[in-house]
Formats: sequence, C-alpha cells, structure tokens
Amino acid sequence: MNGSAQSIALPKPVLKGSVSLEEALAKRQSIRSFSPDPLTLRDLSQLLWAAQGKTHGGRKRTAPSAGATYPLEVYAAVRSVEGVRPGVYRYLPDSHVIQSLHAGDVSKQLCDACWNQRFVESAPVNIVLTAVSERTERRYGERAERYVSMEAGHAGQNLYLQATALGLGTVAVGAFDDESVRSVLGVPESVLYIFPVGKKTPEQP
Repeated sequence: MNGSAQSIALPKPVLKGSVSLEEALAKRQSIRSFSPDPLTLRDLSQLLWAAQGKTHGGRKRTAPSAGATYPLEVYAAVRSVEGVRPGVYRYLPDSHVIQSLHAGDVSKQLCDACWNQRFVESAPVNIVLTAVSERTERRYGERAERYVSMEAGHAGQNLYLQATALGLGTVAVGAFDDESVRSVLGVPESVLYIFPVGKKTPEQP
C-alpha cells in the first residue's frame, strides 16, 4: 500500500448508546434488503470500531484474539457513504482512520465474486474481514487456523450487534470465490467474511 494514500479520519466511536446489549441480541437478524439511502461517516466509523477497534487505552481490541496476535484485517468497499468517495479502504485501528487502497465503486464486481448475491451490490458498504494467519501461526502453529476462525466469528457478531444498535441491517456472507474477492479488493491475504451493511427497507422489522 502506498504510504501517500489518502486517509480519512473517522469520528470517535460512541461508547454508550441508546440500545441495550440485550435488546440488540433479541433484535439481531440477517438482512438482505437495503434501502438506497447512504450511510453516514459516523455509521461507518462505529461499524469498523465494533469489528476491530481499540479499547482499554489502545492495549486491546473489541474482539478477543488468541495471544493478542490480531490476525484480522478489515476493509470497507464503499458505494454510498456520506463524505467518502466510492472505493476500497483499509481500516487502521491504531489511528482509527480508513486509508484508500483504490478508488471506484466495486460493488458490481464484488457481487459477481459472491456468485451474484444481489444484496452485495445494493448495500452502501461491504465490510470485508481478511486474515494474515502467519501472525497467529508464529505462536500457535497448526492450531492457529482454529483461533483465526474463532476471532472472525467474534468480530462478525460484533458487526451484527452494532448494526442492529444503529438501526441498520447486515448479513454474514461466506459464499464467494476467494481469488476473485482478493482481486476486487487488491489484497493478498485470505478472505473470511463479507458483511453488506445498509439501512433496512420499510418492510423489514
């Protein structure tokens, strides 16, 4: 990644919301139909922080990680977010910014890579979790595969609950062509999860 790539500072995460954890758990569901309305930059900030943001003064993150090895990387394929040009961005937890990888709306290509799951194309943003497994393998060897999968699950549930608390919808997508998704994003690491996120349509509960 080019060190001169454009970075966008994200709003500070909100640490106390109006929806309780119990309410978010009760309302959590998979949503596959999104309104055409864009997300706000604050929405995007909160979602990315929920997935892998810093906590405890920067010493930890929102999702537990075996040995604090933190193999996950988080990307946002933006189609329609207020104040953010369409493109692919990498989330940098240490500074809570997104850094541009390349410009342009890739939602159609990402949808194709997800075997034409149309909600991937219609979502204002797709949050993609990838893994640099070597970070965990250096400490745990073959068992790292299990730990990395566990961590992706933790981060994924965080995304579900944060989307619910924001009044948004998402769905975990695991059906895709790995190499095609890597090509669309322009990243080398393993792709684990894709989360289309958007405002729910009126008929969604």
